[in-house]
Amino acid sequence: MSNKTIYVEAGGGYDKVVERDSEVRAPQAGEISVRLHANSLNYHDFAVVSGVWGPTEDRIPMADGAGVVTAVGAGVDEFKVGDNVVSTFFPQWVDGRPHVLGFTTVPGDGIDGYAREQVTASVNSFTLAPNGWSHAEAATLTTAGLTAWRSLMDDGALQPGDTVLIQGTGGVSIFALQFAKMAGATVIATSSSDEKLKRLSDLGADHVINYRKDPKWGETALKLTGGYGVDHVIDVGGPATLEQSMAAARVGGQISVIGILGGVTGDLAFVPALIKQLRLQGVLVGSRAQQQAMVRAINANGMRPIIDRHFPLSEIVEAFRYQESNQHFGKICLDI
Repeated sequence: MSNKTIYVEAGGGYDKVVERDSEVRAPQAGEISVRLHANSLNYHDFAVVSGVWGPTEDRIPMADGAGVVTAVGAGVDEFKVGDNVVSTFFPQWVDGRPHVLGFTTVPGDGIDGYAREQVTASVNSFTLAPNGWSHAEAATLTTAGLTAWRSLMDDGALQPGDTVLIQGTGGVSIFALQFAKMAGATVIATSSSDEKLKRLSDLGADHVINYRKDPKWGETALKLTGGYGVDHVIDVGGPATLEQSMAAARVGGQISVIGILGGVTGDLAFVPALIKQLRLQGVLVGSRAQQQAMVRAINANGMRPIIDRHFPLSEIVEAFRYQESNQHFGKICLDI
């Protein structure tokens, strides 16, 4: 049985992306087989494929995969043939506190991922997908959706009436906007594009700031709260944005550091963090149990993700080049 598969050869780089066939095997005890139909792109996948953090051996990329269960192994009662499922980022982190260090167990990085037609894996590698969602929609949840959910709902304990600051229009930021509005929060959104700010407003953002025109956007956000400050900041820039994130935050507020778009090193002014007693929480996606809670909430609320563009699996390099252009609003997906 053929199994169209994308590999990134050791070291990574677009010139090392090749299409081959991979093994298809029957599920053993505690495993399921899945016919995959979609992936979605994230910065982490880009780093692997482009060679920024290239693999040390040939690797099947993509952490986010969604499809249909085609077979179940002995002892599996959580899934049945025909179920729509979506992958988990940390198959070994089922519940409880974080305990997995780095990316050694992450599909598409430390182990083979989902840029292929068929896969057999542990039941912990998947959860049920939201009811009525397309496979592409479901594939947006594994990394971006769960990062936003954990940041706000688990680590942040978001409450109705809280204020959330999001940065940019990538997948995590837009999911954070949607989850925050689902919970009855006020959202302040930033972008360098007035056109994208208009779209954020249309999605429910209560206030928008063009950070290119307003480099002191954190201070502006503080003023928008009447000087009280923002309860939760979803920080995607890291060193480039933390200063203004701290300026925006309230005393005792939480800054979820989920990205390094502004670089991996930089100076950090500790005094504002101390004076405001801020919580800077590094967030690396979430557990399987958190993903299941997120899916239950989506089923109850009826929200849908924002997908910017689809590419066929064979055009994976073109999809990542498009991601690099930063034209997208929401998620970019691969159809398998």
